[in-house]
Amino acid sequence: MNQPCSEVLPPVRRQPPRLCAHAATERVDGKLYCYAHATLQRQSAQPRRAPSAQLAPGHQPRSMRYLWLTLCDPDPQTNGQFLYSGGLVRAAAKAGAKITALGLSRETNRSHSREEPNIRWEFAQDRPLHRYVRLLSKFPSASLRTRVPRFQECLFEHLKSGQWDAIILDSIYVGWALPHVLAYRRRFPNTKVVYLAQNEETQAVLAVARSQRGVRRAAALADAKKTRLLERWLVKSADVVCADSPEDCRLLAGLAGGKSVSFIPPGYLGKPVASRRIDNRLPRRAVVVGSFDWAAKRMALEAFLAAAATQFQRNDVSLQIVGRTEPEYVRSLRERFAWIEVVGSVPDVSPYLADARIGLVPDMLGGFKLKSLDYVFSRTPIFAIEGAMPGTPLENGRGLRLFGDHDQMARGVVDAIDDTVGLNAQQELAFDLCIDRYDWQTIGMKLLRLISPGVSCGAATADLFAISSAPIPTPRARVAW
Repeated sequence: MNQPCSEVLPPVRRQPPRLCAHAATERVDGKLYCYAHATLQRQSAQPRRAPSAQLAPGHQPRSMRYLWLTLCDPDPQTNGQFLYSGGLVRAAAKAGAKITALGLSRETNRSHSREEPNIRWEFAQDRPLHRYVRLLSKFPSASLRTRVPRFQECLFEHLKSGQWDAIILDSIYVGWALPHVLAYRRRFPNTKVVYLAQNEETQAVLAVARSQRGVRRAAALADAKKTRLLERWLVKSADVVCADSPEDCRLLAGLAGGKSVSFIPPGYLGKPVASRRIDNRLPRRAVVVGSFDWAAKRMALEAFLAAAATQFQRNDVSLQIVGRTEPEYVRSLRERFAWIEVVGSVPDVSPYLADARIGLVPDMLGGFKLKSLDYVFSRTPIFAIEGAMPGTPLENGRGLRLFGDHDQMARGVVDAIDDTVGLNAQQELAFDLCIDRYDWQTIGMKLLRLISPGVSCGAATADLFAISSAPIPTPRARVAW
């Protein structure tokens, strides 16, 4: 098991050639990093052992070793990002991989680590970059979220070793690390680079940018362009690319000329409700479950609340908003929409789902919605905006009701709130269609098969700026971010 990182791999200033004569160098952010040549000498003198799947008969296959870069500590799993990342790490470990996972600490002013079976978690103290630093960087703002000193120290320490069978970039939030990871792959070509997309990020950033005005709009649009460039680079450079919805798979494949992008859905760890009957004893209530920290989700929620206000109040339909968000945002919603009940964070959403007739997905963007599994397995009928529910076997009229906009969805809720026969038929069909599809153990095994040693690696090239006039980087002269 890897030891926790202890010191940063020091940047090498412009020194006489003798200091780096026995080193591999990497220039990032205007700094020159030097990697010990002893590793390179071992690689050239003793070729790296063949992966376990290619060992001679009689040899015991070893576990695959993964370095997993993620946003932060996934526990407690209070939003979809944490549920998906934490679930995938643990599913891959349960399937047999030995994983060292790096992320930000969610504890104030503290770095820490912990052990689980086949997993070592290392969490770096969070020290966000100043907004002007983010603005001037060639990386998009989201990808710099984890570029803090302690995270960099840990990454550089682990990149000294040639032990990794795969390095996993879990979402664009760790995109700043891509140049370092690609440099590592050039030194150790058997290492796979894996990109796990949790959104087609450019569309999400554009949606937020278009809602802004003035200077903020210009800055957000510039960030969207940087997001597109990085997203293209991630997809083109990675040996394995996965996304959490079929629609995102299609969009990401289009960034790399039809490159294969694999669908890896989330799993469900909750306890499915064995049976449920919706009847007139339940309140005439709909519920929105989820986390509301992301600007795009807040925009969609507020647009729906504005559209539903008159119709819900006129027809005596109540609405609850349940899920994690900042206390300031909870207060803002309560002030602006006094007719709704904003519950905020709760340890368990099950009682709220059991006390509602309909579960709503007002999101305007795609991407797999973890809340959809809560709805399905609690047997709560789902009403959603078209395009907001990819990655499930549910279709409009088949376990799901879809609407073209928020006004139509509000009218649909009012029309259906007393149709308990129809609501029960919908929730039963949705449950039956999904019950065997979201097992984390199966998902972990699928991910390991995608990163299997039998697939060639290291062949992808970094065609970074295919949609830009900037020079295209090469292995010898790459862009300094």
